[in-house]
Amino acid sequence: MILSKFAERLGDFMDDSADNGLTLADKLGCGKNTIYRYLQANRMPSVTMTVLIADYFKCTTDFLLGLEDVNYSCNFPPCPAFKDRFPLLLQECGISQYKLEKITKISHSLMGYWKSGTKKPSLYNIIKIAKALDCSVDFVLGRTKM
Repeated sequence: MILSKFAERLGDFMDDSADNGLTLADKLGCGKNTIYRYLQANRMPSVTMTVLIADYFKCTTDFLLGLEDVNYSCNFPPCPAFKDRFPLLLQECGISQYKLEKITKISHSLMGYWKSGTKKPSLYNIIKIAKALDCSVDFVLGRTKM
């Protein structure tokens, strides 16, 4: 569902801006095949690419992913590294890592990798966290305040 909605919204933004896959790929620093895979709903973007696309089209990641129906167009500050954002997120939401692990069913070791900066979370896991905390993906990423 998210993948198809993302593809639809990306296509709509590209139509509105008259960007084709090649020009958008050049502007985002990726291959044109990557953009075409997104448009065909064959590939979920990384968190980094999702933010780049949202920034380029000046939309929220939540709108781009189809999690919100209204686009709040604005410029966002750069996202902090997730290893820095994650402890602040837990603190701001008043939840322990243990409780978040139980709610999301994301493993302790994976969250440990995020905290150490060894790995970055997938977009699917960011969405799971946002749903568990009843907040936006943009908030989880540190693009907006609660």
